[in-house]
Amino acid sequence: MKKILLLITSVILTITASFGQIHKPVKWTVASKKINSKEAVLFVKATIQNGWHIYALNLNGDGPIPTSFSFQKSVDFSIIGKTLAPSPKVKHEKVFKMDVGYFINEVVFQQKVKLNNDKGVANARGVVKWQSCDATQCLPQEEYAFIIPIK
Repeated sequence: MKKILLLITSVILTITASFGQIHKPVKWTVASKKINSKEAVLFVKATIQNGWHIYALNLNGDGPIPTSFSFQKSVDFSIIGKTLAPSPKVKHEKVFKMDVGYFINEVVFQQKVKLNNDKGVANARGVVKWQSCDATQCLPQEEYAFIIPIK
């Protein structure tokens, strides 16, 4: 009888724990590539689980939270221009009463930088903020802090 009760309890706890898992539908990776001795491109890649999406960089109005990047100031490099992304898919979302751009599966963002030191190396530090959604829910805004070595 004790074994049956223990088995039932452990099954209930396992099932309860599986429903309490935190969704992390987006994984981030970073890289860099030097263009020449004074310039490089930083790459920040989002790999997005099937059925989920993240929003584009530039959204107008009172819609979802767009993906955004901020880079820590450094004497070793300077940001050149804006963060670039491929063209997003666009759909009309009734909830926001507007067309919104979004990415599925994966997307690679690029940021060009100028190297300010004679060594031609630096560590770019930054944060990406995004909101991920699927057909039934949107998660709160998340952020990922990164360090990208430039060699």
